[in-house]
Amino acid sequence: MKTNLSKGKYGESLAKEYIIAKGYKVLELNYTTKLGEIDIIALDKNIIVCIEVKTRTNTNFGYAYEAVNLKKQRKIINTSNIYIKHKKINNIQIRYDIIEIYLEKCIKINHIENAFCL
Repeated sequence: MKTNLSKGKYGESLAKEYIIAKGYKVLELNYTTKLGEIDIIALDKNIIVCIEVKTRTNTNFGYAYEAVNLKKQRKIINTSNIYIKHKKINNIQIRYDIIEIYLEKCIKINHIENAFCL
């Protein structure tokens, strides 16, 4: 059985492949600051998308998206603000998505666009 860390990395890898197949351009993987981390930062047409990936083997303890609580959302938003300033990006829309990965009998991917906002 995989550890939680290796399951998480595997889920992030699947999420990356998924969004690339949807036509997104990956800008950053595991962008980290002292305030937090964003699993994937991508470009969807002209929108910067900050994606939180949650990987689960089942739903016994709830759905994966439920782990992205208000505190986690604030960390992602604050980290995205640092990214925007660091990259000197202006006049572009930003979106916050969650990708749930379920590693059950078959792999299930659920992409929740605009999962939360500022």
